[in-house]
Amino acid sequence: MRALWFVAVAACSATPTSSTWRVENGFLHAPDGRVAILRGVNLSGAQKAAPYIDEKSLADYQRVEADWGFNAIRFLMTWSAVEPQPGQYDDEYLQQVADRMEWARATGLSVILDMHEDIYGEGFGFDGAPVWSCDPANYAAFVPATPWYVNSLDPHVEACVDSFYTDADTRSRFIAAWQHVARRLAGSPAIVGIDPLNEPSWGTYPVFQFERDRLVPLYADIVAAVRGEAPDWVVFAEPSSSRNIGLDSNIQSLPFDNAMYAPHSYDSGAESGSGFDPSHRATILENVAELATEAQTMHAGLWIGEYGGDPGAPGIADYMTADYDAAGSAAAGTMYWSYDRGDGDSLLDADGAEKPELLAAVVRPYPARVAGTPASYAFDAATSTFTFTYAPDRSSSLPTEIAIPPRLYPSGYQVDCGGCTSHAELGALSIDTPPPGDSVTITVR
Repeated sequence: MRALWFVAVAACSATPTSSTWRVENGFLHAPDGRVAILRGVNLSGAQKAAPYIDEKSLADYQRVEADWGFNAIRFLMTWSAVEPQPGQYDDEYLQQVADRMEWARATGLSVILDMHEDIYGEGFGFDGAPVWSCDPANYAAFVPATPWYVNSLDPHVEACVDSFYTDADTRSRFIAAWQHVARRLAGSPAIVGIDPLNEPSWGTYPVFQFERDRLVPLYADIVAAVRGEAPDWVVFAEPSSSRNIGLDSNIQSLPFDNAMYAPHSYDSGAESGSGFDPSHRATILENVAELATEAQTMHAGLWIGEYGGDPGAPGIADYMTADYDAAGSAAAGTMYWSYDRGDGDSLLDADGAEKPELLAAVVRPYPARVAGTPASYAFDAATSTFTFTYAPDRSSSLPTEIAIPPRLYPSGYQVDCGGCTSHAELGALSIDTPPPGDSVTITVR
């Protein structure tokens, strides 16, 4: 298994390591010192609602790594699952999470724990905060609207969001819930870190002041509590959900180290159900370039926590290619939404079969571990040509690893690396000695 081979190489290397995940110079670094580009799936939307643990087995985790070539998952949790009643934590649920963290470790998958929330929480018929966390009168007066995301502007939803930030008891309970999660799961080696809150809404607070005044202080308090239990966990910090509608993030800095910037990347036209207009490709590329600039401002790396599309609507291949190319141009990691069954963005249909056009556009090569500084990666599906450009770290004795999903080259592939030495493992290409030059390009076809 590729993951075991990584361990063996690291064990034999004389290259110094820190033994912990960390963010340096705009990139996430694995404990062995190499840059880690985490590419994978959200697992899963089915975990938004009770019983909060989906039907997946060890075989599903193996499929993510071995069949699709991914190296990470964004694992969905909710506050409702963790703390169904005030001060009462569901440790049986957390044990099931711990069991799945062991599946991830066994299959070589890195995990980011995501505390998911949509339209505040369960009191409004969505997911996230437990019913007890807000005044029931807000739930009683709520009238659902379509599309689902406009419900965030309902005044009763906004009232709950406001009280979440301003009511000291509610806010402190959320922080304590995260602390309890860290206490129970700190011993899980597959966990890289946490995504503290999915697509945070600003409620009625001025949107351009929300991140500075309310969101970043919340993150800081969560990080302090969590790192008291799991000091090495990396923080994958999302901007306000207003970033999804094109408003720039106003986060200028984060008051803690080892942080990744974790926005989402969706096309508004495709999300409205009309399918993807190929002319929007440039907009996606430009937006992710702007996200990369925002990450630099924060002294963080860029990791796109969600992207995805509906293969039942027009343009799915163009849409997913645009997202892949945009991430590749910034050498960013990405998480597809989501590994579920059913209609919409799910990778599988209702019977559990792959959606072939979608998978063909999502399963692609990428640099998984880089002994050096990544610049960009790209894949031309028409010619099955992958290119990766990076600046090698010649002080490192570790290889650069490129994930090559086996289904892409059933008859094998050729490597052009201008004088490097390399060898292939199942699902991976190892650049053992990079070619000469300050900037080098590896080509697979």
